[in-house]
Formats: sequence, structure tokens, C-alpha cells
Amino acid sequence: MTRIVTNRADVNPSTRAAGKSGRDPDYAALLRAAQGGNQHAMERLLMRAQEIAYRFSLLVCGHADDADDAMQEALLKTYRHAAQIKEPEAFRTWLYRTVKNACLISRRKRVHEPSHVHSLDEVVTDGDGGVRTLDVEDPGRRPDQILENRRLRRSLRRALQTLGPDYRLIVFLREVEGLSTREVATVMGISEANVKTRLHRARLSLQQQLEAP
Repeated sequence: MTRIVTNRADVNPSTRAAGKSGRDPDYAALLRAAQGGNQHAMERLLMRAQEIAYRFSLLVCGHADDADDAMQEALLKTYRHAAQIKEPEAFRTWLYRTVKNACLISRRKRVHEPSHVHSLDEVVTDGDGGVRTLDVEDPGRRPDQILENRRLRRSLRRALQTLGPDYRLIVFLREVEGLSTREVATVMGISEANVKTRLHRARLSLQQQLEAP
């Protein structure tokens, strides 16, 4: 497969803001410029798409190699079919669906292998392409606050792992990536009512897990 972006060390700086909605005006502006033949805009679009594509593909695919392949497939389709995307404001939603479909294809190829799904915070790669946990502390916090924050993150990680894969994806898209209910439904291929129901159940489950002694 042709590799569109190769700077793996910068694949997923997830501390950057992802925006409040899948309808990100910055992505839309870049896409429109790329559709008009602006090569610099296309390069910037691919670099920004790389960040969110890998973060999501690692969660969906489970295997790091599959996640990398899915990301590259999504970037390749972005490059080849940018002119055919009719709603630039919904680019992120389109990208998530593309990544999800690529991961499903990879998953079918691994039907005889044990599955492994990375947690939501395992979304940063090291210099060798391995996965490490993002653990950034606020330098303004007191030591006791930092300790409590670490405990909360560990508890949240454990709670997230108790959710089923589809529930985890919905929580990720809605609460982490900031997509609307309609956009999450589009990515997941389910109804908005189903998204709301699953998100409500996921939140209840997470609350119960976090409140458990």
C-alpha cells in the first residue's frame, strides 16, 4: 500500500484539541482548499487527519499493525477521493467511518487470532512505533492532587475496559472526540436513538464502576 504519511513519531499528539464536533471548520476549510487544487492544503489536511485517524484506528482495530494499515488506507482515500466529499464540514465523520470500515476488514483477516483492544488512553506512539500510555501532569497541581488524578485515571481505565467494544467506541466518539449524537450514529451505522441508549448505559456502567469500593 502506498504510504501517504510516514512521520510516525508525530502520529498522535492527542493533547491537541480535537474540536467540539465532527463538523470542524478548520478541516472543512482545508478540504475545500484541497478540492480547489491547493496542494499545501492537502498536505496539511493529511497531517491533521493522521492524528485523529490513528487515535481512532488503534481503538477500533486493537492490533497496532492493523491500526497503522487502517490509518494509511483512510489517508489514501482522503487523498484520492477528496474531491468527491460533498460535505466538507462533516469530514471527520467521513474519516471515522472510513477508518472503521478498514478496521473491520483487517479484523476479518484475524478471525483466528485472539483480539486485543487498547484502552482509550493508549493512543500515543513512541519513537519505535510502540504504544505507550499518555500520562501528562499539570505542573501547577500539588503532589496530593497529582496522586489523586493518577488514581482517578487508573479507575477510569479499568471502568472503560468493562464496556463492550461498541460502547467504548460510542463513549470515545461522543465524550472524547466531541461528535454529536447524529455524527456518532453515522459513524457507527446505527440510529440516533440507539446511540443515546448505549451512551446512557455506558455512563451508568462507568458511574457504577467508579463508585464501587
